Amino acid sequence: MSAGIAIKDVADRTGIAAGTIRMWEQRYGFPCPDRTESGYRRYTESDVEALRRVMAYRHRGLSIPAAIERARETGGETDHPSIYAAVAAVDTGARPQVLRKSTLVALSRAIEHECLAHAAAPVLFGAFQRERFYRQVEARYRRIAMHADAAAVFADFGEVRHPAHAPAEIPIGREDALGNEWAVVVDAPGYAACLLAWEQPGVTEPGGPDDADRRFEAIWTVDPQATRRAALVAARLAGRADPAYGRELERVLADRPLALEQPAPALTALTTRIVGYLEAR
Repeated sequence: MSAGIAIKDVADRTGIAAGTIRMWEQRYGFPCPDRTESGYRRYTESDVEALRRVMAYRHRGLSIPAAIERARETGGETDHPSIYAAVAAVDTGARPQVLRKSTLVALSRAIEHECLAHAAAPVLFGAFQRERFYRQVEARYRRIAMHADAAAVFADFGEVRHPAHAPAEIPIGREDALGNEWAVVVDAPGYAACLLAWEQPGVTEPGGPDDADRRFEAIWTVDPQATRRAALVAARLAGRADPAYGRELERVLADRPLALEQPAPALTALTTRIVGYLEAR
């Protein structure tokens, strides 16, 4: 049997029913999976991301044919990279879980505070979808940025900005997969951690009355190589908006040693902090 992702797993990861995926293939020729010798469909990570883009465009009001066409036009990790997909595509031992936004807030806060406590000279990335969500935690990110080798945040900013003693502010384009994602990435010589999530399609609007109950498929890890992979994709995304800054980020990461590959102490400390924040809600 050839390698690939079964349609049931694609349905679980995208929130699209298997029957709908098959119907789109028959009606629109999308997606176009490989087949095993027994005739079973097998999908790639690119197919999963393409289907997620369709649902994101549907959520913005496009018809199914228009959403599929837009997803085709904007496909390709090189053009519109997804930080979540870059890490989910490799075996890091982390398994996706569906979490509420309120839980992601607690996880993010724990990673950020652990960074303030133990990470010397980190490279930091954060993805917030909306500028107003970043402004709510901007003071904490400014504190981290003061001691960081580099720091950048992504949201629907109006323009690229490089405030003094603060993270660079990188706008998310309409076609960017990151517009539907959540990310906290800390890459330091002695500490590595990342939390990455993709928002599942739904009717709950960001910032609405049920904002805390929005659902995300999430992975988090303290694996240094997975964190570096996430950081490199974030640097490439930053470079699309600001090429010179993107090159600088890639230079910083290229010369950077991986975090010590003994994650147990870091994992214990981070887990303890997470539990505390969850219990305090």
